[in-house]
Amino acid sequence: MNTPFDEEPHRRPGLLSRLRASFLTGIVVIAPVWLTIWLIWSVVGWIDSAVLPLIPQRFQPQEYVGINLRGVGVVIFLAFTVVVGWIAKGILGRSLIHFAESLVNRMPVVRSIYSGIKQISETVFAQTERSFEKACLIQYPRRGIWAIGFVSTTAKGEVAERAETGGDLLSVFVPTTPNPTSGFLLFFPAEDVILLDMSIEDAAKLVISAGLVYPNDKDPTQPPE
Repeated sequence: MNTPFDEEPHRRPGLLSRLRASFLTGIVVIAPVWLTIWLIWSVVGWIDSAVLPLIPQRFQPQEYVGINLRGVGVVIFLAFTVVVGWIAKGILGRSLIHFAESLVNRMPVVRSIYSGIKQISETVFAQTERSFEKACLIQYPRRGIWAIGFVSTTAKGEVAERAETGGDLLSVFVPTTPNPTSGFLLFFPAEDVILLDMSIEDAAKLVISAGLVYPNDKDPTQPPE
């Protein structure tokens, strides 16, 4: 006989609770895989729909195999891009590009659109010193509040000359959460920037997840393994 002061015996979760937990676990496992496959499938289909209409009908793979093979447009696009890049590295290719850009620069509206897209492409795809060097901690927007940033390079030119600092000035990009492609370009004295051991990828995950994903999930206070 139980009295009001007796502790209730430990109750095992019911069938519905176990099914709910298993369902949620399955969603966690399946969702990333399914979304990744769906995204790749959609991108491949989008590239095919943009490339295949440019191919003459008699050269379409569907004319020979009888079915629409997904991914053929991607292969054609990659091969075409490699050939264009190889030609662009030569003297003839550089001359043609220079001539075409000179024509574009004479068109007021087209010139602005082309130059903007070209700068974005060079920033995203060019593997040069423009890529971020290190992840860092800075005090922003005021002292006592810390933010994740990415060191791009040492400030140069007029910015470095006119800034009232005795040492080096670092260009730091401070991303927003959860969209790290937008943010603020700030210039900090090198002594006010704390460089982190974590990689750029780990710092980006930390920003995108709003602080939920750390490089070391077991103990965020410890350096990454």
